[in-house]
Amino acid sequence: MKVLITGATSGIGRQLVADYLTAGDTVIACGRNPEKLAALVAELGTHGCEQRLTTLSFDVTNHAATINALQPVTEVDCAILNAGVCEYIDQPSDITGALFKRVFDANYFGVVHCIEGLLPQLKPGSRLVLVDSMARLFPFTRAEAYASSKAAVHYLSNTLKIDLAPQGIQVTSVSPGFVKTPLTDVNDFEMPMRVSVHEASRAIRSGIAKGKQQIYFPRLFGWVLRMLNKLPLAWQITLSKRMKKDT
Repeated sequence: MKVLITGATSGIGRQLVADYLTAGDTVIACGRNPEKLAALVAELGTHGCEQRLTTLSFDVTNHAATINALQPVTEVDCAILNAGVCEYIDQPSDITGALFKRVFDANYFGVVHCIEGLLPQLKPGSRLVLVDSMARLFPFTRAEAYASSKAAVHYLSNTLKIDLAPQGIQVTSVSPGFVKTPLTDVNDFEMPMRVSVHEASRAIRSGIAKGKQQIYFPRLFGWVLRMLNKLPLAWQITLSKRMKKDT
């Protein structure tokens, strides 16, 4: 299987690259930093893996660069669009269009740019995997930009499940909880049920192999947030306010 992974130089993306290579698959690792991609190849492209690991360097927020980089890619069996950023809003006065644009450029439009570049290369039976977040399920304080960008990605994935079906392209949405990565290591709040990148990679790869349309992990945290999501909105807001006071 040929797998393309964005955000491949750290966190979940890097672990996915390592695990798919170990399983014998061919991997196209995508990232914006050429030095980090070279380090990835130096570390993982050994023991017979060097012929199965290639890299593409581009910034998903740059539309033209993304399209140009993906144009030569052919015969992709699975594309995992994982690249993203996170910025929290500490005070309402910190809300700016520039902050929201930075987050949406990476988390949402970066996904859209990759889809545009990859669709001509995808064939019947290919799988498109979009990584959103469980943050979209609940009105968490400070997460206005991040969670809304991930909610947009989730909606996009659900509509693509319908519109790409006639082409035989399968779409999977991935909603992680807290995962121990450089992105979450800087968080200054409690992260319940945080899992390792190894657990995250295993959940994603298992879900993809089973043909799932939706992947949640960790399972218990996903169940809790989905139950909270079913509460009346007024209850959700009250609960979130109480959680804010406790921090």
